[in-house]
Amino acid sequence: GVEGSFTGLANVSDDLFDRTITVNLKGVFLSMKHQLAQMLVQGTGGAIVNNASTAGLVGVAGGAAYCASKHGVVGMTKVAALDYARKGIRVNAVCPGMVRTPMLERLAGSEERLLEYGRAQPIGRVAEPHELGATVAWLLSDEASYVTGLAMPVDGGWVAR
Repeated sequence: GVEGSFTGLANVSDDLFDRTITVNLKGVFLSMKHQLAQMLVQGTGGAIVNNASTAGLVGVAGGAAYCASKHGVVGMTKVAALDYARKGIRVNAVCPGMVRTPMLERLAGSEERLLEYGRAQPIGRVAEPHELGATVAWLLSDEASYVTGLAMPVDGGWVAR
């Protein structure tokens, strides 16, 4: 995904909006479209986990394009879950908060700023990628066989406030 730039909606260029929607939303759409088609051909069901964001669950000041794209991923996840549940296909999304990734490091600009971001989280730190991976693995597993249509925050308590 891409984060774009954070500015008031009136200042968002058409090009930035289109790029953010194309990468973050249309990319997920195209992936699901082809995954679902293959799962239907195979006829054995399956599971899909999309990557949304906490910005798909709440608004973020200055994040019009990013929030729109991630809210779209959450909505598409729920629709696909309903469309394909009876075919044995589960569709969920993870909604990460602050995860130590190159994108977050770029946004933070320094290790000290990244630590500040972490201290601002209810849990007191940013997540490591493996923590998100463990959640995705669970959602894909048979242990989550009754879970579909979920937009699951993995955010150290950010959206619980």
